[in-house]
Amino acid sequence: MDLQLKGKTTFISGSTAGIGFALAKSMLAEGAEVTLNGRSSKSVDKALEELQKEFPQGKVNGIAADFENRDDIEQLLDQLPEVDILINNIGIYKAESFFQMKDEDWYQQFEVNVMSGVRLSRLLLPKMLERNWGRILFVSSECASLVPPDMLAYSTTKTAMLAISKGLAQLTKGTGVTVNSVLPGSTLSEGAEQFLETEAEKQGKTKAEVEADFFKDVRTSSLLQRFASVDEVAHTITYLSSPLAAATNGAAIKIDGGSTSGIF
Repeated sequence: MDLQLKGKTTFISGSTAGIGFALAKSMLAEGAEVTLNGRSSKSVDKALEELQKEFPQGKVNGIAADFENRDDIEQLLDQLPEVDILINNIGIYKAESFFQMKDEDWYQQFEVNVMSGVRLSRLLLPKMLERNWGRILFVSSECASLVPPDMLAYSTTKTAMLAISKGLAQLTKGTGVTVNSVLPGSTLSEGAEQFLETEAEKQGKTKAEVEADFFKDVRTSSLLQRFASVDEVAHTITYLSSPLAAATNGAAIKIDGGSTSGIF
């Protein structure tokens, strides 16, 4: 299926690894032009090198910016060209007891996970409305609904993203612009791979056994009963970024393998 993304320009925050990097690949495969983002020039250059090898005809560049650094943010906003598609993917988390987590930890996660999307959308949405076409996607998480008690701050930021996405969608009424959010479930990113390897070594088990135990004992609500691949998540986001998804607006789309309850 042709998703009609040829020539569309895309900016993906936090895209040198994980879901963001898989999304960059998916977009380039569809003929879109991609601007990567990573915390450092080193990570951006490494990702660009990989993508240029895989997609020698693709148009891809990168901007290094740490969303915890206000100077970096200002420089990014100054450098960022007009884009057709904005993917607010950058996110950080810290797993810790609610009683131990400090104010600074809450502020840090809110600054990166929430305010990054606020600032980028505030810059780019007016231009999309002027052109009467655009896509903004917020990459939330199943944690917005599941809310693990040791990830309360992270879950709060992911829930906030759903409200922001829904509110911004109201500003697009009657236009060709859409704003949506997606809620990935447990995904086999580099962090999840490291978790499986560490636990396998610690417990004297295989990675497959640790993964099976995780879904049997921890993420028991999952219907998929395995980690989703980053590509599986990226493909859904790519479709929602395309002209073919024009009738989807103001929605929160689950890519969680059935882990969250409820009909909707």
